[in-house]
Amino acid sequence: MFTTCISGEIWQHALYPSPEEGWQIYSSAQDADGKCICTVVAPAQNMCNRDPRSRQLRQLMEKVQNITQSMELLDLRTNRDLQYVRNTESLMKAVDVKLKTASDNPRSLNPKSLQELKDKVTQLLPLLPVLEQYKTDARQISRVREEVRNLSLVLMAIQEEMGAYDYEELRHRVLLLETRLHSCMQKLGCGKLTGVSNPITIRASGSRFGSWMTDTMIPSSDNRVWSMDGYFKGRRVLEYRTLNDFMKGQNFVQHQLPHPWAGTGHVVYNSSLYYNKYQSNIIIKYHFRSRSVLVQRSLSGAGYNNTFPYSWGGSSDIDLMADENGLWAVYTTIPNAGNIVISRLEPQSLEVLQTWDTGFPKRSAGESFMICSTLYVTNSHLAGAKIYFAYYTNSSSYEYTDIPFHNQYSHISMMDYNPRERVLYTWNNGHQVLYNVTLFQVIKTAGD
Repeated sequence: MFTTCISGEIWQHALYPSPEEGWQIYSSAQDADGKCICTVVAPAQNMCNRDPRSRQLRQLMEKVQNITQSMELLDLRTNRDLQYVRNTESLMKAVDVKLKTASDNPRSLNPKSLQELKDKVTQLLPLLPVLEQYKTDARQISRVREEVRNLSLVLMAIQEEMGAYDYEELRHRVLLLETRLHSCMQKLGCGKLTGVSNPITIRASGSRFGSWMTDTMIPSSDNRVWSMDGYFKGRRVLEYRTLNDFMKGQNFVQHQLPHPWAGTGHVVYNSSLYYNKYQSNIIIKYHFRSRSVLVQRSLSGAGYNNTFPYSWGGSSDIDLMADENGLWAVYTTIPNAGNIVISRLEPQSLEVLQTWDTGFPKRSAGESFMICSTLYVTNSHLAGAKIYFAYYTNSSSYEYTDIPFHNQYSHISMMDYNPRERVLYTWNNGHQVLYNVTLFQVIKTAGD
């Protein structure tokens, strides 16, 4: 028995075709020597040319898996925020009870106390529509998640039996789910950071210092994870297909950068890696797919080579990051007397679009990150640290904050916000840890 490939199909010649093999007899004849020849054709999914439907199915299944992973992150964050909302709701009810008691018995409060109580209730009233919107969003996420489960079951059934199915309809359903997911993400809008909580240790690696990240571009369905060990002279970047692969340390490819990096303040934005070139203030944009440098530009006047690092050192002079509003560089210069400088960058050319002087000394900062055009700075990289300072680029103003977070491994050498997932990526004493963030925000509605 042997096979040959003709015009993209498998043709098999055999004396006794086996029914178990799934072949179908099309014709039989005798050759010039009197030998019997049976001509058969293989099923649609064959080894000469894979059925394009099968390839489309595999791609759709991968997209559903990506949506499912994003939904899980969104669900975790929404449930976390919903708990915050429930706590606020309880506070409002307690204040409301006190107010009613005071109104029924005015003698129980003096005029000043009564007015203060009324003012507090007035401040809480805008939270009412936010409470209702969070509840609505939570129900909507549950419905979308159920649709993803149903679609996954359909895909698995099709994989088992490649029957007739409208692939365009299937693709449309997947695209619709992606659109609804991005709509949920965008609806949350921007806001002010009020809390960092629920640290999740993803993996423990052998290197004490390093950086890890996913694509920060919005919107994007790219779930690859990149990892870079060490804080100077490194060139090797490991690319994992999914977060699960990163956790298991499997299914990765290696990129060898043409120039070594400095620090841990790297960021992936729209499938390109932005990093600080070793022993220079040059920023490099490296494209993963083409494996080439697309552009490099000097960040004028920026200190480098441990001139103005964070408190932990590590050549962390230049910290690149992205948020809901684009690409940023955090650094300092001699004319700025070592105070943190924020520059918004044009992603294609790396040109500086605008710059702010925060007035906060960079050597007193443990780490920093951008959320909704606001820079948040920690006062230490060690245990007991808290988010101590916030600079608002939209108003060119600042304030001192008191937002604690659990530094469970006591040495953070990298902290970056991902606006797609609303989480902080950190490298904490050889552990890769995710932190949930809570933003106080006004929910966008269709009429906004």
